Amino acid sequence: MSEAVTPLELDGIGKRFGRLSVLRGVDLRVEAGEVVGLIGANGSGKTTLLNIAVGLLAPTEGERRLGGRRAPQVELADRMRIAFVTHTTQLYPRLTARENLRLFAELRAAAGDAAALPDPLLERLGLAHAADRMVGTFSRGMMQRLALARALQGRPQLLLLDEPFTALDRPGRERLAEVLVEERAAGLAVLLSSHDYDAVVAVTDRVVLLEGGRLGGEARRGEGPEAAGYRDRVAALGLLRPSAGVDGRAEEAARA
Repeated sequence: MSEAVTPLELDGIGKRFGRLSVLRGVDLRVEAGEVVGLIGANGSGKTTLLNIAVGLLAPTEGERRLGGRRAPQVELADRMRIAFVTHTTQLYPRLTARENLRLFAELRAAAGDAAALPDPLLERLGLAHAADRMVGTFSRGMMQRLALARALQGRPQLLLLDEPFTALDRPGRERLAEVLVEERAAGLAVLLSSHDYDAVVAVTDRVVLLEGGRLGGEARRGEGPEAAGYRDRVAALGLLRPSAGVDGRAEEAARA
């Protein structure tokens, strides 16, 4: 049996912008079949860390490894295995939801890779009813779900999400949580940044706190009796508060 490969490893990552040091010696791993929550105060460097992980920023120091290989530069082959959903959905407003996904599939095909069919993903993300509507008429939450559908269309090994629950109503949050738990069960590695306590607790296997440019704490989901205390361990990190977001169904699935 071959040894499992870690999709994302960040070792001693530092990042400076001029004299401002944003990240200081961050060590972080995300394993296949694991959802890791990244929390921290505004301006703590969460988005900077995600941008370094995906290759949009170069670290000032430290090493990035993708799929077990050193990746000083994130090459096309690496990018084909990574998906990143940011605050800006980067969708085409004058195309329909289905056309946006078809265009993405054509771009992947031109690069020599395949993509999943649009309609099952639109159904899965609750957008089948709006498949032929121009995206410019979508709500912010609908755009967020379509961006996730596009990310999953490439069947990534590593998915990074920056505040994915923002602008979603309760049903949208619950659907997103369920999809992430399903993808985790299929072996996807997920690193997500969020301020949403309920959503983070529902979908993650562990949560790490970014504070002062360093990882300052961690809460890990246990097994058996230990699983019940996960909410308290996440809350003890001190930065998240309960919200009217996700009910317990996704959390129960995450324990399975």
